[in-house]
Amino acid sequence: RRVRGSVLSVKMSKEEAKKLAGYKSVDDHVTSGMVVGLGTGSTAYYAVERVGQKLASGELKDIVCIPTSVRTKEQAESLKIPLCTLNEKSKLDVAIDGADAVDPNLALIKGGGGALLREKMVEVM
Repeated sequence: RRVRGSVLSVKMSKEEAKKLAGYKSVDDHVTSGMVVGLGTGSTAYYAVERVGQKLASGELKDIVCIPTSVRTKEQAESLKIPLCTLNEKSKLDVAIDGADAVDPNLALIKGGGGALLREKMVEVM
């Protein structure tokens, strides 16, 4: 049956939305040769996953990443993502992380999780 004049509504779960956001951030902002800050949390998890996929496929080359937590470091290592520290590379091309909220002025609000200090250090570089 064909429906005319209706808009298809796709309902996405919260987890699917996080995955889409993480993947899209890498697809739109990470290119070969970059120094990339890798955030921590449920949305950043998918960005790290996407970086690993694109490196494995050869779509990305010659990137190095700086993780903002032990958890992100372990995930990146398991995906064979090249890592370094802020002491080795203090100038980043892009940092990818999620936010807990966005205020009316579009300022991102980060939570107070265990990786907050490292996240801020990486993301201001």
